[in-house]
Amino acid sequence: MASRFATHEHHEFLAAAHEALESPNLQLALSRLGETLAAGNRTAFERLPGSSLLRDKARAIKDETLAHLDGHIEQLERAIVARGGHVHFATDGSAAVAIVREIIRKAGAKRVVKSKSMVTEEIHLNQHLEESGVEVTETDFGEFIIQVAGERPSHLVGPALHKTAEEMAVCLNERFDAHLTKEPHVMAQFARGYLRRKFAEADVGITGGNFLIAETGTVVIVSNEGNARLTTSVPRIMVSLVGIEKVIPRLADLPVFLKVLARAATGQKMSIYTSLVTGPRRPGEADGPEEFHLVLLDNGRSRILGSPMRESLFCIRCGACLNICPVYRKIGGHAYGGTYSGPIGAVITPLFDGHRQNQHQPHASSLCGACQAACPVKIQIPELLIRNRAAQHDEHLTPRGEELVYRVWSRLMRSPFWYRLMTRTAARVLPWFARDGWLTRLPGPLAGWTACRDFPAPAKKSFRDQWREDCSCRVRGD
Repeated sequence: MASRFATHEHHEFLAAAHEALESPNLQLALSRLGETLAAGNRTAFERLPGSSLLRDKARAIKDETLAHLDGHIEQLERAIVARGGHVHFATDGSAAVAIVREIIRKAGAKRVVKSKSMVTEEIHLNQHLEESGVEVTETDFGEFIIQVAGERPSHLVGPALHKTAEEMAVCLNERFDAHLTKEPHVMAQFARGYLRRKFAEADVGITGGNFLIAETGTVVIVSNEGNARLTTSVPRIMVSLVGIEKVIPRLADLPVFLKVLARAATGQKMSIYTSLVTGPRRPGEADGPEEFHLVLLDNGRSRILGSPMRESLFCIRCGACLNICPVYRKIGGHAYGGTYSGPIGAVITPLFDGHRQNQHQPHASSLCGACQAACPVKIQIPELLIRNRAAQHDEHLTPRGEELVYRVWSRLMRSPFWYRLMTRTAARVLPWFARDGWLTRLPGPLAGWTACRDFPAPAKKSFRDQWREDCSCRVRGD
């Protein structure tokens, strides 16, 4: 099922990237990332005393949890069952879809409301439920816009971040024959009225989960809108579909992640809504679901857990690496082709869906390290991207021309004679084509570099030559 939706060849990525670069509206929307979310991330952590130590603590908890994940999952299951809930295990997306379909079928349900969930996007749950005749309504405002537009989310936190307010208004007006203006409060008021009716009619509420607490059997859902809380409390049946890597051992661990998650995602000290759901409604409780189901999704995570890419499972889906990434901030999320975009998407999408279908993603990075600096759990994303590139080489997916270039380059860099000859030749030839010390056009395959920026002309004397002359002068006593 993954390959059906995720295949995105290299030439498609290049075409999508060029289309994104030529879209004024998208460039306007993406330009705000640096001014809002990325700046908020930096400021929030700067104002938090000991923030680096707190991030180390979050990383250590994830590391320890994954090292004993089987035991924590067993504890989670026992806690949920003891409180009257049901736990299901899905090996892949197809199994997860089948489990959710069966829950809905047994309930005789026809209407479903959903809070924002990237893992349901990962398995394309909406499409499969709609094929079964189930009406699915996204209730997060950004996801609602995306659903109406028939598009995929472009960001982990802001799914409609690629759209301007004008485009959102046009989208809603065309679908609902409304006459909304672009003011956010006008569109929000319309969505609120429409979605409240959907909540009242829904038989089943489907959510994701930011964290699963093994100790208590609690699903933690973090949002800045009240839709998630309504999804968990109004419908008779609640289904949470969560990846197995979201487990944390203890309730006492949760504040560590809540402190770093909100700051990394939006620059807030705390998200507006943090819902903790522990099983179905019990006697004497005013709201909550009568029936609670947790679907734990593997979908390749166990395979990653036992590999050198294990660290990618530390991700808490905050979107900080997207906000700071110079590549994402120019091409947006859709160009990446998969459910997950940006630096972390370039790491995990090939792991989930295969390197052959996603050859472009690990190369959609300058390896500048900004993503690692912004990550609230300090995932070494550049190193993981390099490992993905190495895996492509091992699977013989690297273009032959590229392999030849690197083979020649490796030979040159290992030979002092050829290295000196290459640098001296470049130092004597390239300045002929320079203007004011810069090369504005390089030949052949190097032309891509100077298509968007200039290349500095090499110095007339290399560092090695200058060092040799300096040492000679010292020996002579000059």
